[in-house]
Amino acid sequence: MLRLVRTATILVGVFSVLLGVIYPLVITGIAQLVFRPRANGSLLKVRDRAVGSEMIAQPFRRPDYFHPRPSDCGYDAVHSGSANLGPSNPALLMQAQARADTVRRENGLSDTAAVPADLALASSSGLDPDISPAAARLQTGRVARNRGLEPSAVEQLVGARTSRPFLGVFGRPLVNVLKLNLALDSMSGKEPGLRDSNSEARSPSPAAQ
Repeated sequence: MLRLVRTATILVGVFSVLLGVIYPLVITGIAQLVFRPRANGSLLKVRDRAVGSEMIAQPFRRPDYFHPRPSDCGYDAVHSGSANLGPSNPALLMQAQARADTVRRENGLSDTAAVPADLALASSSGLDPDISPAAARLQTGRVARNRGLEPSAVEQLVGARTSRPFLGVFGRPLVNVLKLNLALDSMSGKEPGLRDSNSEARSPSPAAQ
């Protein structure tokens, strides 16, 4: 009996060191060597200052920026999640309709204009950093007007910042909103990454003014 206890204790100690110390250190080391940017949060930097992560959405609100998908968690990574409303829940339809109406109003569209689903429905995490090319193109007119730019130039920027499916097959075209807005600032002659894109005083996200 004592021998079994001793053997079990040794095994627990050995595997605790292997799996609790050595394995995490090895994986961390490999990640830092091979995937350093992603292992450190996929941060985007301007003049050596982090302005956000390309993997986490930010609450862009000003009319001269492209807006991300809606978020049920307020774009707060600590409280990532969704409202968990099912497709048969009338509240989901009302919420989507209200968001679509807001998109139409912000972009000067008619009451019956089609709105891409990703501008009316939040992602399951509430932190999706990408939007569809259609959602980005819908916003080009508003952004161009508020920037004093030609719509065609903004549309070209959207096209240039659209990522293609892997090998042309896996996934779908996407536009990273933070990368697009930083490129937009550069094209407009503004210094990117200095201030929050919201019009309010609160400043959790660092897009340029």
